[in-house]
Amino acid sequence: MAFSKQNNYFDMMFELVSFSLEAARSLHNTLSNFDVNTLKDAQDALHGIEHEADLKKHDIIKKLSREFITPIEREDILRLTQVIDDVTDEIDEVLRRVYMYNISKIRPEAVELAGVIVKCCEGLIRVTKEFTNFKRSSTIYNDIIEVNGLESAGDKIYTDAMCRLYRSTDNPVEIFVWHDMFESLEGCCDACEKVSDVIESIIMKNT
Repeated sequence: MAFSKQNNYFDMMFELVSFSLEAARSLHNTLSNFDVNTLKDAQDALHGIEHEADLKKHDIIKKLSREFITPIEREDILRLTQVIDDVTDEIDEVLRRVYMYNISKIRPEAVELAGVIVKCCEGLIRVTKEFTNFKRSSTIYNDIIEVNGLESAGDKIYTDAMCRLYRSTDNPVEIFVWHDMFESLEGCCDACEKVSDVIESIIMKNT
């Protein structure tokens, strides 16, 4: 199928996921080496990554609006662009909440969940790298399954974290803050799984 070589949408999806991975690593590093004194700078840096990802997303949409022939359906490219961007947005939101709630100490489960988010994004890197060759790839389905498995692992960490939270304190502010934080972190894992599910559905439509 002929389409503009200048607009390689598979490469663009890979680039978008690269922003997600960069954001995930930044979040994990900040939570692992938490320092209230540098939190604002870390939050600004992560938000800068999210902003760059937004610019890339809008660039893809702009190119797509001018494209006559695309390698896969236009609607699928648009949907995939959005769900990948959602991952970076969700990650950015986690650190924004840490800053907004003036959190001074990070619970270990938050660091663990952030590590799972990094692994999910690394899995999406492998998936999108193979996406351009999805009809002949021998690994893309295994990578998709791996991302889904990581999301399930994140669910278990989230459930256990919530249980420990409600058992360890009856402080309503602490419960509210960390309930919201754990939901935000788990939402990042869900967003990653959604990307892998969308890619899987696109593959099914085109094979």
